[in-house]
Amino acid sequence: MTEEKTFTLSCPLPGNERRQVTLAHGGGGKLMHDLLERYILPAFRNPQLDARHDGAVLTIKDTRVAFTTDSYVVRPLFFPGGDIGSLAINGTVNDLAMCGARPAYLSAALIMEEGLPLESLDRIIASMQRCTRAAGVEVVTGDTKVVDKGKGDGIFINTAGVGVIEHGLNIGPANVRPGDAILLSGDLGRHGIAIMATREGLEFESAIESDCASVAAPVLALLDAGIQIHCLRDLTRGGLATALVELAETAAVHLAVEEEPIAVREDVCGACEILGFDPLYLANEGRFVAFLPEAQADQALEIMRQYEVADGAVRIGQVAQSPAGTVVLKTRIGTARVLDMLSGEQLPRIC
Repeated sequence: MTEEKTFTLSCPLPGNERRQVTLAHGGGGKLMHDLLERYILPAFRNPQLDARHDGAVLTIKDTRVAFTTDSYVVRPLFFPGGDIGSLAINGTVNDLAMCGARPAYLSAALIMEEGLPLESLDRIIASMQRCTRAAGVEVVTGDTKVVDKGKGDGIFINTAGVGVIEHGLNIGPANVRPGDAILLSGDLGRHGIAIMATREGLEFESAIESDCASVAAPVLALLDAGIQIHCLRDLTRGGLATALVELAETAAVHLAVEEEPIAVREDVCGACEILGFDPLYLANEGRFVAFLPEAQADQALEIMRQYEVADGAVRIGQVAQSPAGTVVLKTRIGTARVLDMLSGEQLPRIC
């Protein structure tokens, strides 16, 4: 008699049997969230961290401020539409804006590798200077370090930022409500493809530039107009899909999203088809989603479209009560697709 064998289906998620950090741990997907949940959050748990926001909202002597920090390790250092310097400034400014704050002051720490050409450093500093002026912020403190050749990949930059909250709204994932409209500020995927094309020496018929930019101006305009924003999130690592899943899980709501209004440029779509990428998961550096009352959605879109960085703003969905913690995309052909976080790393080192 033939021995009966048991057959078990399993999902080939990236494993970490050797208990080592992998590039996927920094990609914004499941492994990064597992790292945070297992090691970081338990060690430092407090109400600000538990908010799962882009920065901490603090009250100092009756003044509400937002505080955030980020590190930038992009490769290559220079790419169409930006460089590591513009990423460092705009990324931190955007995190403050996602807290509903007016960005004010930044710190900048440069970790340079021995052998970095001073010409490259000069270009990066000049880029940072242009972006601070455009965003109306100042770099008021910082640090420099130099590591041995081969130990730093040219230059890494850490920035921290402080912004002032000038309104009484509590903007964050916990405030997403059933019935909220979901607005997207523009097209997707250009930053991720710009990085990949430069890194791998790929050439397309049209130039694909990163969308790297500050989004503070349209956000502040929404607040000045009295829009009751419930939550904001910029779409960096993991892209739109991961951001939506994070928010659905944190707020314990269901997000019903439509693919039709989501813009992806034709050249970006073509690059994704060739390279096997999903634009919903590609990184962006000048895009955000806003959750706000449905009654104010049209007014908010009109305001956002007055700014170049958000002139492609559209309504992409609505928040529902259940099934909680899920995101379902209605595709262009009318089918339903459940969105989840990336299980691995779609594109490493994009910011």
